[in-house]
Amino acid sequence: MRTEVVAVAVPTAVMLAIGLWGLDRGGMWGDESVTYLVGRRSVPQIWQLLHGMDAVHGLYYLAMHVVLAVHPGEVALRLPSVCGAAATAGLVAALGVRLARPRVGLWAGLIYAITPLTGHYAQEGRSYAIVSAGVAGATLLLVPVVQGRPRPGWWWRYGGLLALTSLLHELVVLALCAHAATLGLARVPRAVWRGWLGAAGLVGVVVMPLVWVSQLQSGQVSWLVAPDWAKVEQTVRDFAAGPTGPVFWVCVALVALGATARRTAVVALPLLVLPPAILISVSQYRPLFHERYVLYALAGAPLLAAAGTDGVVEFLSRLQPRGLRLRYGRLGTLTGVLAVTAAFVQCLPLYRQDRSPAHRPENLAAVAAVAARDIRPGDAVLYLPSSWRLAALTYPKGFREARDIALRESGPRSGTLSGLETGPEQLRRELAGLKRLWVVGDSKMLNSGRRPGNPTDRVKLAVVEERFTARGKYVSGRVTFRLYARRPAVAAAAPQAAHPTAGTGIESGPGSGSATPVPTTRQPRPARW
Repeated sequence: MRTEVVAVAVPTAVMLAIGLWGLDRGGMWGDESVTYLVGRRSVPQIWQLLHGMDAVHGLYYLAMHVVLAVHPGEVALRLPSVCGAAATAGLVAALGVRLARPRVGLWAGLIYAITPLTGHYAQEGRSYAIVSAGVAGATLLLVPVVQGRPRPGWWWRYGGLLALTSLLHELVVLALCAHAATLGLARVPRAVWRGWLGAAGLVGVVVMPLVWVSQLQSGQVSWLVAPDWAKVEQTVRDFAAGPTGPVFWVCVALVALGATARRTAVVALPLLVLPPAILISVSQYRPLFHERYVLYALAGAPLLAAAGTDGVVEFLSRLQPRGLRLRYGRLGTLTGVLAVTAAFVQCLPLYRQDRSPAHRPENLAAVAAVAARDIRPGDAVLYLPSSWRLAALTYPKGFREARDIALRESGPRSGTLSGLETGPEQLRRELAGLKRLWVVGDSKMLNSGRRPGNPTDRVKLAVVEERFTARGKYVSGRVTFRLYARRPAVAAAAPQAAHPTAGTGIESGPGSGSATPVPTTRQPRPARW
């Protein structure tokens, strides 16, 4: 029993340490800022927001409302994910102990803890690491049933945990497919199937309303594309303890060898393969695939790799004299731990890179820092599209000198994320007399000419392109912060001839638009508000 406790506790502690390392990156990116802003609203305001967006994350936002009420900050925002990842590492270790032996559990938990993808989502202010813990816990509850040792009320615990986890993310239902395959491979009796179907029915009843509501909000994932073979390969590499080099190929070999260990493979292999495979297949017709949606499937890889390692050590121990086998077994356990440590050291540059704010899609704190430095009192600011108002909402001190000329009603009052904006005609009048204009916009939209779908956003882009000249910019991934000055030539040319944009309602007038260019080479220190 003491050995089993150590086998579970050590990976949990290691994952906790890796998760806490560099947790305060000094800036949030877009999705994290959504969690932060929604979690700080009142419960009625959160409920109102969920009617229009992010219903799939509703339970998570309510939980984060409690967490952020204690301390609203970036560390508190990410701490639940760290705890979720640590719990998952311990549960993976417990699965290895139950399915094989303590050293398999120890290795499996450690491999899970050092996997770069695990560490990445352990430091994300989103629900995916917590979802992984829920699925791992439900899988652990399934093991006694597979081994023919069910207990009274076991199915209620299993179904209740999966139902609760599915409210954190509806694609948890794909884990039911993996568990059904496990029961089929284990050839369990009909009584077990009846119990499992009852539990699966409970999950279905709980998650069905969420599925229905999220279908109405499916436009939020319209940016996803059908995964190709390159995406499949990238997912395979991300699920390994190291995505490249010897670590990756050793992991592949050990997973393949572990697939021959029946007791472990019957649980781990369906969990690793089926949820991603099903979602990739469905996404060929309706794109829904992203690796984070099936992050919980990653737990199968370290279990199989640990089982494969155990097979190698067991084979080598049989080559030793009978009297030395016990000592060799202990040496093999230590060697496995050292091998995991070596894999961690080799991937150390990846971990360091992942803890940099630049490794996320954008750093809103850095954008706000530039705004605080360069915006003059009373300067106008536009958000293109309006969703990038997140930068000012998350770090308001950076934009406190600016004037948001498009905002009509705030997000909390309107039941939206970033608020309601004025109509196109009113916005044209607001822009008419401006000499300086700051834009916080989508980098692709500003640089590639991609047209926005919203009418107000189309007016923003058209007026900015036709009536203003860019003077400088700061780019942070998907977000560009750019200063524009009114073109003097427009004022002189407008009375003489019909300009192609004469119908925009902009009143032409002189303006020098003196501006200080925003440096693009110097990286500002991220704000920490």
